[in-house]
Amino acid sequence: MLARGLADSAYPGAIAVVGTRTRVIAQHAVGHLDWAPSPVPNEHTLWDLASLTKVIGLTSGIMQLDAQGRIDMDAPVQRYLPDWTGPHKSEVTIRHLITHTSGLPAFEPYDQITHDPDSLAKLMFNTPLDTTPGARMVYSDIGAYMLGRVLEKITGQTLDVYLHEHVFEPAGMHETMYKPPASLIPRIAPTEFDPKRGGLVRGKVHDERAYYLGGVSAHAGLFSSAHDLTRFAQMYLNHGVIDGTRVLPAALIPVFTKRQVADRALGWQKPSGTNSAGHLMSEDAFGHTGFTGTSIWIDPDHNVFIILLTNRVDPTRANNRENRVRIQLADAVMSVLLSSAHQ
Repeated sequence: MLARGLADSAYPGAIAVVGTRTRVIAQHAVGHLDWAPSPVPNEHTLWDLASLTKVIGLTSGIMQLDAQGRIDMDAPVQRYLPDWTGPHKSEVTIRHLITHTSGLPAFEPYDQITHDPDSLAKLMFNTPLDTTPGARMVYSDIGAYMLGRVLEKITGQTLDVYLHEHVFEPAGMHETMYKPPASLIPRIAPTEFDPKRGGLVRGKVHDERAYYLGGVSAHAGLFSSAHDLTRFAQMYLNHGVIDGTRVLPAALIPVFTKRQVADRALGWQKPSGTNSAGHLMSEDAFGHTGFTGTSIWIDPDHNVFIILLTNRVDPTRANNRENRVRIQLADAVMSVLLSSAHQ
């Protein structure tokens, strides 16, 4: 599957990992980090996770706060951010934000208005709703950004510091971070060629809004490796524990991964028959994709996870060939697992 995607120019490089709660069944990499001469990807290559940031980072933090009774999923956002005002904003709850039903738009091209982090943050914060809260699901980067602001207000820590201390370090995910240092650049898969940012973007977040916010946002900005995401997936399959350390509350994992509306759980995406979960995963499966070409799916019913990390936006985001690879990979893995289970 991966070689076929490479031959189709779906990406310059990719790595996939398939595993269970206790072991890696298969791990395979193809291609190179860039179309130019460059290293072959491996389990320690760092990839720009794009929107996987929302589930690996943000959702983990919100789940922890929920378990501690520090956030109420059905409380109005204004309980935590009283300055967040405007028509109908008083009706928006935390649950609306995390299920993308807040009424906020998908995103606004604010990076074309300003490159100043404070001005950009103000624009994001003051975005008006464009639909009634709860009326429909519109996948929103701005909604995720707002939820990150809630987490920061409750914890008194910046998002990157909170997630480092409470999620990534306890989980042994030492290669998962915002704003990777320059020393790691040789290990980082580049993303898109952007003349505004001096050419090929490498080691800086691809998402323009996250970039001009300073590199840290709840909707995008995390970098991670196949090694770390394997630990993360196994931690979920082991009810929130990895190597004897509890990272997430066992009781809330089924709550956060249960379908709420359309193909959304709390933060997570659910199989829809048309998305990257393919056609064979169970109703209990949950996952997410990232714009740069990343995806993760976890199916507790079948004790399996599938991670696919690519940089399909190198050198341009106009390349959508990777969507097919995601679906074909999920279906191929599940068909092998299900047929061997029946033998």
